[in-house]
Amino acid sequence: MQEEQESEQSPGGGISRKGLLKVALAAVPLSAALGGAALARDAAPSERPLVPTPMCDDGDDPTPPQMEGPYFKPNSPRRTSLLEPGAQGVRLTLTGYVFGLGCQPVSGVLLDFWQADVNGAYDNRGFRYRGHQFTDSRGAFRLETIVPGLYPGRTRHLHVKAQAPGRPVLTTQLYFPNEPRNATDQLFNPALLMDVRQVGSAREASFDFVLNLRQGPGEPSPTPTGGTWAVGTAYRVGDRVTYSGATYECLQAHTAQPGWEPPSAPALWRRR
Repeated sequence: MQEEQESEQSPGGGISRKGLLKVALAAVPLSAALGGAALARDAAPSERPLVPTPMCDDGDDPTPPQMEGPYFKPNSPRRTSLLEPGAQGVRLTLTGYVFGLGCQPVSGVLLDFWQADVNGAYDNRGFRYRGHQFTDSRGAFRLETIVPGLYPGRTRHLHVKAQAPGRPVLTTQLYFPNEPRNATDQLFNPALLMDVRQVGSAREASFDFVLNLRQGPGEPSPTPTGGTWAVGTAYRVGDRVTYSGATYECLQAHTAQPGWEPPSAPALWRRR
């Protein structure tokens, strides 16, 4: 999804529901934000449970996929900063959120980034300018890196894979505005432009991913199988469960939800 100033506006000219959500996520306590993204609610005097806002449409299609390219490597280190001592290049900080189709943030999304260095070269032996992280409880992420260099045939870009727990992987690329090579790069897609601004000698960028993930009370639950794993349980790092005859260890704290079963959620569980 292209993240520009007008992206926070609804088609009718007012602020979009997702734009309101981003403001709310920054302003309210996490405990309130985790209760859902119901931003327009009916305040009933009977104090009955409030009904969540129905699924909304701010005109955002899912973030379009793009080719993986020849330089992807699995098993990148988990880190939010790709900067190393003595790193050359213009510093870049990328922030944003991951949403589903219901304009609700998605926590625990695996984001795996890789890019060229300042000279346009990829590290194919090690993991320089490669790393993965997970969205936090608000669906937010933050990456510290450098502006990638150019190499023949391509404009400046960042590679990323995004996977919600138990869901398919989105592979795509992010682009910089006002790059001369955008006009000649056959892969360039303006829907994947980041919002980039100069801050002193560094740059700050933002981009919100929209995954093809339905969100609503009518979503089907998976068929349960034998084991100690259970929906609604709050798991901590290091906790162990059984599922379908196998043992799994928790990799990050979370509350289990339908679709986040250990075999389907490698971001959350590791088989022992």
